[in-house]
Amino acid sequence: MSQEKDSKTAAGDPAPNGAEGIADGIADGIAVVAMAGRFPGASDIEALWEDLCAGVESITFFSREELEAAGVDPALLDDPRYVPARAVLDDIDRFDAPFFGFGARDAELMDPQLRLFLETCWEVIERAGYDTETWRGSIGVFGGMGMSGYLLHNLLTHPRLIAEAGALQIRILNDANYLVAQAAYRLNLTGPSLAVQTACSTSLVATCVACQSLLNYQCDAALAGGVLVSVPQRVGYLVQSGVTSPDGHCRAFDAAAQGAVEGSGVGVVMLKRLADALADGDRIHAVIKGFATNNDGSSKASFTAPGVDGQVEVVAMAQALAGVDPATVTYVEAHGTGTPLGDPIEVAALAEVFGAATDQKGFCALGSIKTNIGHLDAAAGIAGLIKTVLAAERGVIPASLNFQAPNPQIDFANSPFYVNAETRAWTPPAGVPRRAGVSAFALGGANAHVVVEEPPAVAPGDAAPAWQLLVLSARTEAALEAATGRLIDHLKNHPELDGPDGSGFADLAFTLQAGRRAFPYRRTVVCRGREDAIAALERRDPRRVLTGWAEPREGVAFLLSGLGNQHAGMARGLHEQIPAFAAHLDEVSEALRPHLGEDERRALFKGAEEAEGEGLDFRALVGRSGPGGEAGRLARTALAQPALFAVEVALARLLMDWGLRPQALLGFSLGEYTAAHLAGVLALPDAARLVAGRARLIDELPAGAMLAVPLPETDVRTRLSPDLSISAIAGPALTIVAGPEAAVAALEENLSKEGLTVRRLQTTHAFHSTMMEPAVARLRELLRGVELRAPEIPYLSNVTGTWITAEQATDP
Repeated sequence: MSQEKDSKTAAGDPAPNGAEGIADGIADGIAVVAMAGRFPGASDIEALWEDLCAGVESITFFSREELEAAGVDPALLDDPRYVPARAVLDDIDRFDAPFFGFGARDAELMDPQLRLFLETCWEVIERAGYDTETWRGSIGVFGGMGMSGYLLHNLLTHPRLIAEAGALQIRILNDANYLVAQAAYRLNLTGPSLAVQTACSTSLVATCVACQSLLNYQCDAALAGGVLVSVPQRVGYLVQSGVTSPDGHCRAFDAAAQGAVEGSGVGVVMLKRLADALADGDRIHAVIKGFATNNDGSSKASFTAPGVDGQVEVVAMAQALAGVDPATVTYVEAHGTGTPLGDPIEVAALAEVFGAATDQKGFCALGSIKTNIGHLDAAAGIAGLIKTVLAAERGVIPASLNFQAPNPQIDFANSPFYVNAETRAWTPPAGVPRRAGVSAFALGGANAHVVVEEPPAVAPGDAAPAWQLLVLSARTEAALEAATGRLIDHLKNHPELDGPDGSGFADLAFTLQAGRRAFPYRRTVVCRGREDAIAALERRDPRRVLTGWAEPREGVAFLLSGLGNQHAGMARGLHEQIPAFAAHLDEVSEALRPHLGEDERRALFKGAEEAEGEGLDFRALVGRSGPGGEAGRLARTALAQPALFAVEVALARLLMDWGLRPQALLGFSLGEYTAAHLAGVLALPDAARLVAGRARLIDELPAGAMLAVPLPETDVRTRLSPDLSISAIAGPALTIVAGPEAAVAALEENLSKEGLTVRRLQTTHAFHSTMMEPAVARLRELLRGVELRAPEIPYLSNVTGTWITAEQATDP
């Protein structure tokens, strides 16, 4: 508080309702960690912000033909008091009922306000990056809605429909009492769920109640907001003098102001205690420093008239709780209905509060979002709060529209305020953060005021890894495609994700991984930055963009490859950037070292450094340098198999550290040794000795070759010479043949003449062929003294093609 205010309080004049005594309770404040909404002309908050900054007035004017088609009485249209305008919300008839567990009939009976509030609550939770099924904190929900015009105009005109559905079901799907209860049930929100109904101030009062619930530790996060959908929507109104605009334009604080225009909209914010939000790494859009609610009582002209005293009290109380000097508040998002009575009273109340602390004039901007999108009743306060949070975060105050000359009853010249009639940069005095007040007042006297401050500066983190995994999931294939399209658009529209430290793109990847519900239809892509992600997703390249289907609660299986996938530089980035992976790889490498006589990590990573200097791809390096080069050394079986084993074990252990415990394993060739180790059949020292020894035995055998043939096993057998073997049946029409180089080359030539496309495998030996027989006895010797245990994780046997038994796993 200011020095002047402090001295006044010290002289014995208490702060309103003892607000100074509880100022310490709010501590650092309440963080706004996410916002979502739909407003006239704007399908989301990004579109709303663009419209606000561009000075767009989202009021729809209807033709006589449109109004007659909507069923408006022609006699009403001839009434000179009829204004053919309203702020319209698009697509109020659309709802993804199965997504939220509703049947078609219930969706048909449900007020659009409940539908929209539910959808917006889901969206704001996703924007915050939380999954309510997995997050351990409790989330409360606070909100309200307008009167159900849907019930009045759509359902009550069908008495048989109501009778068949039952009065209880009609209430559950249309009554304001069930708005937040439906959200809590459908979204698994276990904190307090309170329906707030204070008419025009509903959603800002709900925000204040949510803040109080957080301060009382009744929940760990809170949703707050409101919704109004006028039904029928595409109709005008008869002017009520001094309340509704006679020309369809809201002119807040203007000399020509005669009232507001009705509109539809919905908005919800997600709030957390600031300390928790910082600790959890949430994106903080702004901080609520103080809040207050009260009622005018009976000390005013009438039930519907505003009261100066109540507004003075609520603004002063919120500022006292925030502990801020009013002179540092440089913007107020006013209730601003543009009425000849309400506007002067609102400015007079603000001037009294601010004037008690400062003599400065004209330093605080005033605005009203109602000049853009109309009066949204139960959603009006949250619309003003969202606008103000965006302004505080982005440093821009959007124009308050339709202002030309000030209301003569408002003495702006001798007040701290001016109407912000054009969009401008928000530049507070040096050393003062951007601070604002947001007001919402209601017919009946329920007042609310919130003090908002720009988000705190966050210290930059460590540079993020260049490679990231993007994941998407959806309930249907079509929804997955739509989600992919939205992700592409988001990446294109946010070039700042390619920041110098890569943190923006890494944050996006993390949110997609950890902050989204897992649904059956899945899509993943590993990419290096924003541009690479856009290119891969747009092409849907199946080699990079993996798409599949899985039950979210089914287990995970680990697939472990055999030789042929190794390359210089393999896993080097993981080793450098993920300490847990490095620890696992180092442990396996140390276990292998006595049996190799050297560190296989040199073969893995040294060759990659040489390649980078020459601009070569890691995968092109295998065998490139010959026996003397590091990349060539990795091509040798004696080093390649232990290296691959080390990487597979480290990767598997890392995934298990992250909570992905496999319910099944399948390893091909060398991969089966990895599977046996992970399943507990082989302890690490034994597995290391066995893998290194097996690789050495194979490396000492004569060289050979392998060939992939696109034919069934039976067809291939008829074409084999005696020294060739079928080493693997890779599929119904894909067979792998192995043997001496000359024999494989002859088969390759013959099959090519038949018009078949065959492919040499990247290998130095004829694995899984008779050429391996000389190593069998020596391998059996290696197994002497190795303790073999029954598997703790099931894995498939390469020999039988089915689950290995305990007897087989423990038989050398």
